[in-house]
Amino acid sequence: MATVNPLKRRGLLFVLSSPSGAGKSTIARMILESDDGIGLSVSATTRPIRPGEVDGVDYHFVSNEEFDQLVADGRFLEWANVFGHRYGTLKSEVVKQIENGRDVLLDIDWQGTQQLKQVDPDIVRVFILPPSMQELDRRLRTRNTDSDEVIERRMSRAAVEISHWAEYDYVFINDDAEHCRKLVHTVLKAERLKATRRIFLHDFVRTLIG
Repeated sequence: MATVNPLKRRGLLFVLSSPSGAGKSTIARMILESDDGIGLSVSATTRPIRPGEVDGVDYHFVSNEEFDQLVADGRFLEWANVFGHRYGTLKSEVVKQIENGRDVLLDIDWQGTQQLKQVDPDIVRVFILPPSMQELDRRLRTRNTDSDEVIERRMSRAAVEISHWAEYDYVFINDDAEHCRKLVHTVLKAERLKATRRIFLHDFVRTLIG
């Protein structure tokens, strides 16, 4: 009888994008807490560390010079400039997990997603929309982390980010975080079952039909 090894599969790159304040980081955290089969890619950034953040856990905080060197050395899968600071996905944070069949969650914007699609077409792209622009503004102000000027910049940029929604494979409206989490998690579990990602099937079918 043929033996099935359901763990023998290629890990997938699972991208979450949204305008700032729409909830992608919250949804990402909830997914990571509820699913042991996916890990977070910790990005490198040139922005200053915020109170409560931990270097190497929330981000790899680097200087502009260090970031330039990482770019020159080809260490990024993608990188982008957001609000005057640069963010990049390190290859070292992704490749080992993917090769070991572990999924990787990427919390990146549309710029990074476009670059990543060119590097590896086998990615799953999910975009999170706010229920309204008024609610987005309220959420940004409730966070109490940005000045009015920064919030206005984020709101201005939000329209540009939202305009890229059609470039994504799945789009959800986040009017309830837990409901949105369930929808995103359903997508993740379904995408894992695609035949192209379950490499064990090649050997299994050959054994099955002789």
